[in-house]
Amino acid sequence: MPEQPPRREIWNHHPPLPIPDSALFHWPLNPKAALWWVTRRWIQLTSGTLFLATAILVYNLLQPAPETMQTLAPGWVLTIWARNLLLLTLYAGTLHLWLFTFTLQGDRLKYDARPLTRDNGAFAFRDQVKDNMFHSLTSGVAAWTLFEVLYWWGVSNNVIPTFAFRGNEAWFLLWLLAVPIFTSAHFYFVHRLLHWPPLYARVHALHHRSINIGPWSGLSMHPVESLLYASAVLIHFVVPSHPVIFLVHIYIKMIGPAFSHAGFESLLARDTRLINAGDFHHQLHHRFFECNYGTAEVPWDRWFGSFHDGSDAATERIKERRRRMARKT
Repeated sequence: MPEQPPRREIWNHHPPLPIPDSALFHWPLNPKAALWWVTRRWIQLTSGTLFLATAILVYNLLQPAPETMQTLAPGWVLTIWARNLLLLTLYAGTLHLWLFTFTLQGDRLKYDARPLTRDNGAFAFRDQVKDNMFHSLTSGVAAWTLFEVLYWWGVSNNVIPTFAFRGNEAWFLLWLLAVPIFTSAHFYFVHRLLHWPPLYARVHALHHRSINIGPWSGLSMHPVESLLYASAVLIHFVVPSHPVIFLVHIYIKMIGPAFSHAGFESLLARDTRLINAGDFHHQLHHRFFECNYGTAEVPWDRWFGSFHDGSDAATERIKERRRRMARKT
C-alpha cells in the first residue's frame, strides 16, 4: 500500500491543544483557578486593563459637560464620533502596523501563515484590509457612537441610572468582573442568530469574508450586525452602573475585536511577550464557521454542541456538522 502523504498543517502556530474551558465552570470547582480566571484580565497587562485606563482618562479628561449633553446637538455628538474614530484607529491601526505592515515579529505566534487577501473581488476595493477598514470606520463606529450618545444623553437627563464610585467600590469591582461573563452570553446568542441562513446571507456573510483575520477584521460588519453586536451595552440603560464601567464595556465590544482578530497570540518585542492579542477560540470560528459562536469566558459552545477545541477530531466533527446543516437548507 503506498505511503500516505503527510497531513498538511493548517496552523503556523497554535496554543496547547485542546483549548480549555473557562475555569469558572469546571466541576468540581477549583476556587483558586476560578478566581484567577475572572481577575486576571484586570491585574495583568491585557486589553482589559488598557480599556479600563482609556475609560478613566476619557471620562475624566475628554468628556463633554453633562449640561451640554442634555440636548442632542451636532457639536458634542460629532465630538463623541470623532473620539471613537480616533480610538479605533489608534488601537486597530497600531496592531496592524506592528503585526502586518512592519512585521516586527515576522510570523512568530501567528496562527495562520497566509497573508491577508489582496486583488480579490470579494472585498471592496479588491483588498481585504481596505475593505475591513471601510466597514469598521463606517458602520462599526456609527453603531458604537449611536449607543454611546444615547447613553450620555440619558445619564445627563437622569433617565439612565448610575452610581458614584465613592461608597460603591464593591459594586464597581463586581461590575468589572461581570461584564465579560454577560458579554459572553449576549455574544453567543446574537452570533447564533446571525448564523441563521437568511441573516447570514444578507448580513453576517460580510464579516466572514475574512477567513484569515487581522486587527481591522473585528468590526468589519454589515450595519445591522454592528447594531446587534453593540446592543450588549443596553444593560447599562436599565441596571445602574458607573459611567466608567459603561465605557469599559463598550470598549471591550468595539475595540476588543481588534485584539481578538489580530491573528497573533501575542505581541513580541524580541522574545518578550508584551500583551496577548489574538483569540484562537475565535480564530477557529473564522476558519470553520459553524463552531465557537461564543467566547472562552462561558462554555456556551460546549453546552450546545458547537465547541471546537482545536483538535483534529473536533475539526472532523465540525465538518460533519456543516454537511448536516447544508443538507437541511
